[in-house]
Amino acid sequence: MRELAFGQAIDLAIEEAMARDETIVLMGEDVPLLRAGPYVRFGAGRVLATPISEAAFLGTATGAAMAGLRPVVELYMVDFIGVALDPILNHMAKLAAFTGGEWSCPVLIRAPCGGGYGDGGQHGQALWGMLASIPGLTVVAPSTPADAYGLTATALTHDGPVVLLESKLLSEDWLGFLGKGGREALSFDVPAAGARGPVDEPPARVSFGAAAVRRSGSDATICSVAVGVHRALAAAEHLSAEGISCEVIDLRSLRPLDVATIVTSVRKTGHLIVVDEDYREFGLSGEVAAVVLEAGLRPCFGRVCVEDTLPYARAGEQAALPSVERIRAAVAALITRRTGA
Repeated sequence: MRELAFGQAIDLAIEEAMARDETIVLMGEDVPLLRAGPYVRFGAGRVLATPISEAAFLGTATGAAMAGLRPVVELYMVDFIGVALDPILNHMAKLAAFTGGEWSCPVLIRAPCGGGYGDGGQHGQALWGMLASIPGLTVVAPSTPADAYGLTATALTHDGPVVLLESKLLSEDWLGFLGKGGREALSFDVPAAGARGPVDEPPARVSFGAAAVRRSGSDATICSVAVGVHRALAAAEHLSAEGISCEVIDLRSLRPLDVATIVTSVRKTGHLIVVDEDYREFGLSGEVAAVVLEAGLRPCFGRVCVEDTLPYARAGEQAALPSVERIRAAVAALITRRTGA
């Protein structure tokens, strides 16, 4: 077992897959500079710099996948996926359905996401709820280096389009960048167990649609993804001192969603909190509540989400994000509501 940084684990999975499979190509803005290792190893024919046009290079990736390649496309931030929704929504995701499975579109889109460092509402979004609503698209958001490797490795053998969402506050490369340009004196809500962590040798793959129970508990179920899992674990530790036992589920995969693990936990605890750095309305939190209700359960439910556009101001942004204290307070209020204490 070795310790890897979060982004390093994703890089390793991609580079190992490129060594095995010559159809995998890496493309995006400044990718030869950002991924110098693969560029030196595999050359300019497989590590491609693109123009600053997400619509153009995601459209190109769609055609390349149809022609037999496996493109890995890097977006600078997931927010910029808004200018490239047509190739994703109307082409990549629908190709297999439209052709009765005769055609496939094996594209991996790697997209850093999330806020917490003062970059404003156009650069700090998660957007996994919007993406996971698209049929034919697989959406994953790991919380540990081991899962970052495992989900990336699985995506690189998957025959459909996958969006891998990489939380910026779990990435050492991003944290190094974020701590500059007037931000040197700021501290970020970074979980030590997330940005670096143990990875098996050889690393294990992680199946899509398989959640992980990060902490067992009996009083309340907390579901989250990415950096939210670490905040949920911290909140659960505080709540334990108050006599409240929380089970923390790391969903890992948003589409497909591991309904069985969620339902099993909620059946035991009777309380459900969804911690979601994405928008509250029409998103992950509502979907998790729906699948639990469809299973015949009626838990006491709450959610800690982003309510509106993220403010640019540091204090406003911190108040808007699902912090450890917001999670702790929400779970405590939920338990009080059920017990009538």
